[in-house]
Amino acid sequence: SGIPPSPLMEQEWVNEERGNEGLIEFYSSFKDMFEFFCKNTTIHGTIRLVCSSSNRMKTAFWTLLFLASFGMLYWQFALLFSQYWTYPVVMTMSMHSEPKMFPAITLCNLDPYRFDLVSEKLAQLDQMTEEAIANLYGHKTSIVSSRYKKDISVKGGSANLSSSSFQLNRHISLVMLKEPDTGSKKKHFKVGFKLCNATGGNCFYKAYSSGVDTIQEWYRFHYMNIMSQLPLIINISSHEEHIQNLVYSCQYDGEPCRESDYIHFHHQVYGSCYTFNSKGTDLFWKATKPGISYGLSLILKADQNDRLPLLSTVAGVQVMIHNHNQTPFLEHEWFDIRPGIVTNIGIRQDEVHRLGGNYGKCTVDGEDVGVKLLYNSSYTLQACLHSCFQDKMVERCGCGYYYYPLPPGAEYCNYNKHPGWGHCFYQLYNRLADHHLSCFAKCPKPCW
Repeated sequence: SGIPPSPLMEQEWVNEERGNEGLIEFYSSFKDMFEFFCKNTTIHGTIRLVCSSSNRMKTAFWTLLFLASFGMLYWQFALLFSQYWTYPVVMTMSMHSEPKMFPAITLCNLDPYRFDLVSEKLAQLDQMTEEAIANLYGHKTSIVSSRYKKDISVKGGSANLSSSSFQLNRHISLVMLKEPDTGSKKKHFKVGFKLCNATGGNCFYKAYSSGVDTIQEWYRFHYMNIMSQLPLIINISSHEEHIQNLVYSCQYDGEPCRESDYIHFHHQVYGSCYTFNSKGTDLFWKATKPGISYGLSLILKADQNDRLPLLSTVAGVQVMIHNHNQTPFLEHEWFDIRPGIVTNIGIRQDEVHRLGGNYGKCTVDGEDVGVKLLYNSSYTLQACLHSCFQDKMVERCGCGYYYYPLPPGAEYCNYNKHPGWGHCFYQLYNRLADHHLSCFAKCPKPCW
């Protein structure tokens, strides 16, 4: 057995070995250094320059690829530095302290006219509704009331439609629908009404979990068919309600409002409506200071003696704030003011300027849009969507939706003349709501 070396002898031997190595090792040639670099670097592909040295074609290919990669790297560096030295502006922020024009305000009294031309059919619809509520819930109610205001006569029309061929479709009635069994002891029901296509071969139920919503939608469906019998142009100027019936007091910036500050129009569902500052050109409506005292102050009257109470279950006044020279789409962007309370509304205006072009699709004035607007106002997304939907209605259902303007040569739908229009309309409207209709592709947002 040998004698193991002592620790001192081992340390001297290690020091002797290390003494033969230099602090910095130099390679005998550039080729050796390049091979060491290629074999030990983390750059992908460089090892191919060494391993494929026996094949000149591979070596040449990988050399070109390596040089091209380095060239692209330094090209990107050049682009970044050139962009940096131009000092580009990513976002511009500015503050303006200047008078702004007060927005347009539309008020509606939720009391639509009950025209005498269709008064008999509306009375029949009210009776049908009373019978439907009694059959569904066993509760007798009286919709027709002597407190209703008098009907509005239509010039140039007959006394009523009793002698016409139009008849209410009593087959479209309200029914109770049992929901699928979920294992719960409590039974769940929905209320709905059946709609079929023109041949009757394809049907579905328009149902809601809320009976109030179903009755209201069913009533509106029959109401549209009745109102489609009215002339397209109705002269109601002699029956226009005075604004004093809705607005007791009106002040803006401490000054009383003038008669020229509002326009009146009638909506089929929301009744008599008044739009203040519709054009936005009168300097009277310049907003110079913030605060309640410098805005629009109104005292309104909410009349509950409605002519058509089932069209809306809301008590009060409907309000919409919108831009100037734009059609107020009350069914989309409205809110209610409840009676008997003081309501303060604060307004903050955010302006969005879309760039268009490569940044997204937008339109300046709607002239470049492939949809012809049916509204006599400036371009808005809702106006374009409504016009496009009405064109689709006329094309696929053969008639127009009563709440939207008609294109030339079209007529409004009614189930006596177009038996399957309700089936067609609700399916088409569901496609629009789900963004599956081409209207959203045709109607871009305004650039500003």
